[in-house]
Formats: sequence, structure tokens, C-alpha cells
Amino acid sequence: MSKSGAQSVRESDGGVDGPPDMGDLYDELEALAATVDDPAEQERVASAMRTAAAVEPVGVFGRVVNGFGRGDLAEVLLGSALFGIPMLVEGGTAEIGAYLASHPLSVVGTLAFTVAMVVGILYVSDIQDVRVTQTFFGVVPRRLVGVLGGSFLFAVASMTVWGRVAWSEPTLALATVAVAWVPMAIGAALGDILPGT
Repeated sequence: MSKSGAQSVRESDGGVDGPPDMGDLYDELEALAATVDDPAEQERVASAMRTAAAVEPVGVFGRVVNGFGRGDLAEVLLGSALFGIPMLVEGGTAEIGAYLASHPLSVVGTLAFTVAMVVGILYVSDIQDVRVTQTFFGVVPRRLVGVLGGSFLFAVASMTVWGRVAWSEPTLALATVAVAWVPMAIGAALGDILPGT
């Protein structure tokens, strides 16, 4: 089918105007996988989905992002460092942490805001076509755990090693880490998906 033919089919099906992209192909393969019941055919569709996900389009944007491995974790740590090091040297981080420590609901709100921002960057915004292909307990995306966990561990480790928090006061330390974690988690999410791997 020609590009214009594919475009007209998408438009007549209520699709988005414009030529189809890798995300559209992946969606079609997912729909096909839902209709196949023969194990051999299911494996062929799964193989086609892996091939479609592995195709490297030109440019950084418009790729299908799936899986989460060592390279992704390295991108998470790089993004955390790029966005987080200014928080380590900034005195305002400790001041905000001290305020949050005396307002426990603010700590919870800050943590919830951070998680919501990362979910938004990874799965809601259209920066990249991020697919959930690996989960913990069949529910929690591995990429989400990797981005949130990796950036949080980086925040705890860097704030501790650089002497920015003292764990003899755990409430104050956790509140201060929560402040630094906000940009680190955002940087981790962007660092993970922007290269399109």
C-alpha cells in the first residue's frame, strides 16, 4: 500500500492525520496479537513486535521505547547527575528540607508530585512512544521502577557522601533528599527516554 493509501486508511478509521509511524505499526501488531490464539502464531507476532521495536528510525524522536536494561540505568544516573548536582551545592535545598521536615504532609506531597511528574514524562507526554513490556508483579512497569529507584538511590547516596544530610536526624534527611530528588527524577526520566533507546 502506498503512503497516501495508508494515510487515507488511517484517516477513514478515525486516526490522526499524517503518515503512519512506528507507534502505529506497533499498535497494529498489538491488536493482531490480541486476536491470535495459536501458540506458534503468537510467537510470530511477538517476534514481529520485537523487530518493529528494534527498528532504528532517523532522529532522536519518534522511536518506540521498550525494555529497561543496563544502558537505560546508565542514562537514568546521568540524567540524575545533570539535573541533581546543582541541588547538591545549593544551600536552598537544605532550607526547603528543613521546612518540609516540620510539615510531614508536604514531604508526602513532594514525593507524590515527583512520582506523578515521572509518570507524566514517561507515559503521558508524547516525547517518545514508551511501551510497557516488562513489569513487576504484572502491574508496575520496570522502567518506572528503574527511573524512580535509580534517581532516588542517587539522591540518597550523593547527598550522604557530599555531607548534605546527616542520617542522625532521619526526618530532616529524608525531607532534604525529597527536595533534591524532584529534579533528579525528572532528569532521570528525560535522560532515559530522550536518546530513544
